[in-house]
Amino acid sequence: MAPNDTSTQPPSPQPESKVSSRRASSASPEKPPGPLSITVAPSERETIKVNNANATDLKNACDDALKRYLSRPNLFKQIHLHTDVKLTLGWTSVFVAAATGLYGWKTEFEQAKPAVWAGFIVYVILTTLQTLYAYFIEGDVIFVGKRKSFCKRIITERITISSRTVPVSSPTPIASPSNAPSYSLNITYLQSTSSGKSLLCKNRTQGSKEYSAFFDEKGVMAQEVLERWIGELVEAAMEGKST
Repeated sequence: MAPNDTSTQPPSPQPESKVSSRRASSASPEKPPGPLSITVAPSERETIKVNNANATDLKNACDDALKRYLSRPNLFKQIHLHTDVKLTLGWTSVFVAAATGLYGWKTEFEQAKPAVWAGFIVYVILTTLQTLYAYFIEGDVIFVGKRKSFCKRIITERITISSRTVPVSSPTPIASPSNAPSYSLNITYLQSTSSGKSLLCKNRTQGSKEYSAFFDEKGVMAQEVLERWIGELVEAAMEGKST
């Protein structure tokens, strides 16, 4: 009679799908996608050319490119609160001035003086409020964006970006990247849940780079270079890294 086979059989390997699913379930929730993970097709870009001797034109072109880049689908929805407030104050002051002028034109001078003075005072107040709002509240803010995503719970992200031109510290007659004005960004990133009641993180980062890195000698913008730099700063803010 043949002896019984008592050798220990090796355990059968688990299916790969079970192993991978177990690893996935133990991993941390996926983070919301950053700007660099969403590519821009070359056909979506238009040639941007400015006067590279004008720092204001350079900054405005970079600001506009930043807004287009970060407000793409699956990224941030731009919030136009600052623009809406300024437009409301501005148009209200225009209507007040027009109504005051029309009333003064149709009414006798002595009779119209109290209303004209009231309209003038209201106009001055509105224009003053508009100026103060732009200076103290809006400041250098060029982009405010918001995004909601679902990672086991609804997460709300809010990003605020300010920009300014850093002038040349010691101007010299010979232009070079070392003495060119720079484009500076300050980024604040907030992540919250429960409709903003629970703050998950609040990060800040900043960076600056010479305009000559984004524009060639003819003033044509290197959009890929600018977008990559902006994306790196934004993702550094999302991850809590300082630059």
